[in-house]
Parts: sequence; C-alpha cells; structure tokens
Amino acid sequence: MKDLSSASCSTARGAIAAAVAALALAGCANYAGISSDKQLAAPETFESTQSLPVQGGQWPTLNWATQFGDPQLPQLIDEALAGNPSIAQAQARIAKASSYIETSRSALYPKVTGSYSWTRELYSANALFPPPYGGTWYSENNALVSASWDLDLWGKNQARLAMAVSQEKAAEANMQQARVTLAASVASTYNQLALLYALRDVAQREIANRNDVGRITNGRVAAGLDTNVERRTAEGNVATSQSNLTELDGQITTTRYQLGALLGKGPDRGLSIANPIVNPKFDVALPDNVPADLVSRRPDLVAARWQVESATHNIKEAKAEFFPDINLAAAFGFDAFGWSKFLQASSRQIQAGPAIHLPIFDAGYLRSQLKGRYADFDLDVANYNQTLINALNDVATQVAAIRSLDRQMGDAERALAAATSAYNLAVIRYKAGLSPQLQVLSADENRLSNEQTVTNLRMKRRDLQIGLIKALGGGFDATSTNLAIDGSGETHAAAAAPAQQPAPAQ
Repeated sequence: MKDLSSASCSTARGAIAAAVAALALAGCANYAGISSDKQLAAPETFESTQSLPVQGGQWPTLNWATQFGDPQLPQLIDEALAGNPSIAQAQARIAKASSYIETSRSALYPKVTGSYSWTRELYSANALFPPPYGGTWYSENNALVSASWDLDLWGKNQARLAMAVSQEKAAEANMQQARVTLAASVASTYNQLALLYALRDVAQREIANRNDVGRITNGRVAAGLDTNVERRTAEGNVATSQSNLTELDGQITTTRYQLGALLGKGPDRGLSIANPIVNPKFDVALPDNVPADLVSRRPDLVAARWQVESATHNIKEAKAEFFPDINLAAAFGFDAFGWSKFLQASSRQIQAGPAIHLPIFDAGYLRSQLKGRYADFDLDVANYNQTLINALNDVATQVAAIRSLDRQMGDAERALAAATSAYNLAVIRYKAGLSPQLQVLSADENRLSNEQTVTNLRMKRRDLQIGLIKALGGGFDATSTNLAIDGSGETHAAAAAPAQQPAPAQ
C-alpha cells in the first residue's frame, strides 16, 4: 500500500513537471510586439455645435409616423415591417448568429458519447492468428462510453462564445437598422404619392383656368376682337394641361406599385391604398446633446460598435492559441468475442488521461493569425469611426436642408401670391378687351410655375422631416433593449494591450 502511495505521488510530481515544461515550451511561440493603437472615436471629438444647435426637441419614438396626422401611414409602415422580405432576411441572419452561440457554448462543457459495434469476421488460417482462431468465424462485440473535457485554462472557448454573442448583437442591430430604413422608405414613398396628388390638384385647377380663358377667347372671337389664332392657342393650352394630368396619373400608378413592393405585397396592393392626407407641416426639433446620445440611437452605430466588440474577443481567442490546450478524456466499455463473455468484468476496457497540445514551433502561423485578427480589429474600429462621422453629417445635412427650404418657402409663397394677383388682373383686362391673350398666357405660366414650386417645397419639407427622423435613429434606443454596450473603452484596452504570457524559452 505504501508503494502504491509513493507511486501516486511520483505520478503527480511527473504531471506537474510536465505541465511546467509545457508552459516553458509554449513560450517558444509568443505574440510579443503584436498590438494595436486604434481607438474608438468619441462623439465630442467632432465639432458640431454650430451645425447641430440645441433646439430642446425630443428624440423620435417608434410611433413617429402618427405625428404626420395621416392614420393610414402608420398602418402601412406596420404592414411593411411585418411582411417585407428584407426584415425576414435580417431575422434569418440573427437565427444563424444564435446557432453560433449555441455551438460555442457547447465547447465549455464536457462531452459524452456512446458507441456500439458488432463485427462478424472469418480469420485467415495462414495469417496472424493460429488455429483454433484462424480459419474460424468469430463475432466481436464492442461497446464504449467516452467523455472529454477541454479545460479552457486560457479562456479561448470563453472568448469564442463572447465573439458569437457580439456577432448576434450586431445582427440584431442590423435588423433594427433595416426596420428604420424600411419605415423611412415607406413614409418617403408615401409622401411622394402625396406630392403627386397635390400636383394633380394643381393640374386640374390649371385645366379649369385655361378652359375659362378659352371661353373668354371664344367670346372675343365672336366679337371680332380675337382671331382663330388665339382660339387655337387656348385649345392647345387646355390639351397640354390634360397631357400633364395624364402623365401625373401614370406616375401615381408607378408610385403605388412601389409602395406595394415595400409592403411585401404584389402591385395590386398599392392600387388599394387610399389617397394620402396632407396636413400642415410638422416640425422635428433637434434634442439636446445629439452627438453624445446619437451613438445609442442609431442602430448602424450600435451594430458597428458590437462588431468592434466581436473583433476584441476574436483577438483574445487568437492569443489563447499561444498557450497549451489541455483536454481530459476517459472511456469505459466492454470488448469480447461472442456474447457469452461480453458483459463480464474480464471484458472491461478503460481509458483515461490528459491530452496536451503544445504550440512549440509553427513557422509563424500563430503570430500571422493574430496579426490578421488585429487587422480586423483596426478595420472595425475605422468602420465605426466612419459610421459615426457619417451619422453626424447625416443629421447636420438634414437640418441644413430644412433651414434652407424654410427660407425658400417664404420667398416662393410671396412669389406665388404676386403671380396669382397678376394673373387675375390679366384675365380681367383680357376679358374687358384691354390686353391681349399673350399677356394672360404669360401670367398663367408664371403663376403655374410658382404654384408647382410651392407645392414641391411643402412636400419636400415633409420628406426632409422624415429624413431627419431616420438620421436620428427612427425611434430606436439601445439603452431600452438588450443591445446597449458599455462605452467605457474597455474594448480597446483589452484588444490593444499585450497580455502577460510565459517568457520565451532561451
């Protein structure tokens, strides 16, 4: 018994010595000198106080479409979000990322497998086995239960799991981005439909006006004040207006088809949409502290941030590859010829022991792999920083466009009022025989152009408001979901700083 105890102690000491030797040998492959100095840009590093003034507004909510006063618009957006294939594609990508999480998590736990085999074999009488085995048929039964466990002493499997979780979060944020983009596309296309109907109303009024001028012309021709030239000119103008109306009807049908596609339905669905309701303009004021809060309000920024987090864990996994892997394995079963002794104690087979993988010399493979992971990290950081710059520019561009349009609107409305007054006076003078038809037609063209301009500007302002809502995240808020991420900068520190490791063997 004493000898057995001594033998056990000797075995333990041998295992410890082997482990120490393994750690020392592992130092032959090391990642000294491989790191990154790239950092995530903070929003406040980009000057934007002039372009993004404090206006005391509120961040958009998910039901922002109700603020435009058309009850059909929110319903169309909900229908699109429920049926558009782009959302289904994003959901499929999330499901795929979730499967990677399950696969990575399974590596943290022991694995147990069972197997059974039955073999019927005729052994040669002139080979390895002499009679009575040679020249005789035998059946061999083999049953085995095996278990293995990767100890993951250096956190490689944990890093792989964390990377998979980050990828799933990025996929979820990308789906939210797809939802915001789709909702804004539906609203913008719907606004285009409203614009076309508004222009159609203008065209119908123009037809009525030109018919009135035509009747005045017919009266003047009968009185000998005008000729058939003026009559044909008036008729031609009415026909031109009718042609413009027909063109608008074609554009309306095409836009309806586009809406049907955005809803994930056939073109006939677009034809069943009721005419839009055009309400007075709705103002979207900028909330306070836009740059700082935008990083959690824009799903594309959140997705880019999670991508950086994934790259960080990818680096940790690559660093763990420099250390030895230790896997514990054990197996128990029975193996015997025939059935009579199959499950007897003498037929037992038992295996147990650790397996150690040592990265001693790999011709630079592990270092090059780690360099590639750092390159991915640098790329993801650069992508995040560029996404942040684009996001700030997007908001500023929408705000500047709205400011410019408001100034244009005042000038355009004054021009329309003056052109309308001039047109009415020209018609009165023409009817009284005090001015020629050409003066009426000129005033009419000027009034029509100004009315179309005002109509376009009014609907463009609504479109810019939709664009600003989208630029502000479309109601998304990572802090109220499971997509919020710590912004303390730990990601960069963990990825860029070289961790301690065994010293290279001399």
